[in-house]
Amino acid sequence: MDHHFLHFSKRIAPFVETELQQAQIKMDNGASHEAFKHLENAHVLGQASTYWHVKTHYRMLLWGWKEKKAGEVWGQLIRIAGAASKTALGLIPTGNTGGANVSPFKPMPIDAPLAAIIRDAKR
Repeated sequence: MDHHFLHFSKRIAPFVETELQQAQIKMDNGASHEAFKHLENAHVLGQASTYWHVKTHYRMLLWGWKEKKAGEVWGQLIRIAGAASKTALGLIPTGNTGGANVSPFKPMPIDAPLAAIIRDAKR
């Protein structure tokens, strides 16, 4: 495994974990839409790391299951396979928010605060 990717995974970890924790808090409080926004942030932050990319799609899958959204569940199953097999090859659409509501191939702009975190983690 490339040392650069391990370094990034370790440095981005606290930021992705914070977003995943915030998503769980929102879900526990019945704010599923707000929870999904945190999952999207976690996806944008961690998508260059196979571990965080797969974990975030798994959490989106659980969100879809809990919300009884079949399209999200199926979309996440496909995205988990893609994240597991393509991330290490660098085949990721930068900035993509990761939900089944967007194409898994579409690059998207990254909000400035998240872009700064990613930039620092890649140093």
